Amino acid sequence: MNLIDRVIAHPGRMVVPLMGFPGTQLTHSTIWQNEFNARMQFETIAALVDRFKPDAAFFMMDLAVEAGAIGLPVVFPQNESPTVKHHPVHTIADLDQFRAIDVLYDGRVRTYISVMEQMAAALDIIKGAYVIGPFTLAGLMMGATELAIATIERRDLVHAAATLATEVIIPYGQALVAAGADTVCILEPTATFISPHAFDEFSGHYVRQIFEALDTIGILHICGDTQHLIEPMCATGAQGLSLDAPLDFPAAIAQMPEDVVLIGNLDPVRVMTNGSPAEVRAATHKLLEDMAPYPNFILSTGCDLPPETPLDNIAAFMEAGRAT
Repeated sequence: MNLIDRVIAHPGRMVVPLMGFPGTQLTHSTIWQNEFNARMQFETIAALVDRFKPDAAFFMMDLAVEAGAIGLPVVFPQNESPTVKHHPVHTIADLDQFRAIDVLYDGRVRTYISVMEQMAAALDIIKGAYVIGPFTLAGLMMGATELAIATIERRDLVHAAATLATEVIIPYGQALVAAGADTVCILEPTATFISPHAFDEFSGHYVRQIFEALDTIGILHICGDTQHLIEPMCATGAQGLSLDAPLDFPAAIAQMPEDVVLIGNLDPVRVMTNGSPAEVRAATHKLLEDMAPYPNFILSTGCDLPPETPLDNIAAFMEAGRAT
C-alpha cells in the first residue's frame, strides 16, 4: 500500500512527530551512546513510541552515517548531532579514495540496520528509516560553499560526487528495507539553496534513482524554505514531502499532486522546544485548521526535534493532534 492510501485509510489525521533525540530523556542516555549502540537506540525509540503513541516512528536522524562509512572524518559530540570535520574532495580524482569501501560492512551502518530490525520485530506502527540525500552527501565530501560554486563552474565534479553518493545510498537503503523499513526518507537539506533547475539536475535526478531502487514508500525531507522547490521535489517520485516550518503549508499543498502527501510542519525550535504546552496546542490546532480541507496531509514537526524538547510539549502536540 502506498502512502496516500495509508493516509486516507487511517481513522482520523495521522500524527507523526519527528522525534528521536528527545527519547534520550526517557532512557537517560546520550546521543553518542545511541549512535553506536543499536540496542540503546531501539530502546530509546521504543520508549518514545510507548509514551506518545505516534502513528509512525523513525530511527534517529543522523546525516553522518554514510559520510563516516565512506571514510569522511566525523566528530561525535556526546549530546549533539555528529558533524563532518573537513571536506577532502576537490577534484574527480579525489573521489577514488572512497570507491573501494563496501558501506554495508561499516560499524555504524550495521548499527542502524540492527535498529531497524529491532523496530520491525517489536513495533506495530509504520517504521521509518533515514538515508542522506545525494546532493547533501556530495556537499559533505566537497564542502557546502565549494559545492555551490561547483554547480556553476564544475558541474562535472558535482555530478561525479552525486553519482558516487547515489551508489553508496542505494545499497544502504535496500538493506534498511530488507531489515523491515516501511518507508525510507531521504534527507537532502543542502538542496535548499539551489534553484529549481539546479535541483532537478544535481539532486532530483539522483533522488529519483534512489526511490526507483527501493521497494518501499519514499519520502523526501528538506529543511528551510523550499517553496520554490515543491514541483521538482514532487517530480522525484516521492510519495511524501516532509517540509519545514518556514513554508506556508496551504500554499505548498496547492502546488502538489493529490496523491503526494505533505508532512509537517510545526516549528521544532520556536514552538516545540521553546514554547509552553499551551502554545504547542494552539499552534497545532491552527495548523490542523489550515490543513483541514486536504486529505493528503500528515501532522508532524518541521524537522527532527532537539534533544532538549520538553516531553510535556510532545504530549501536548499529540493530544492536540488526536483531538481532531
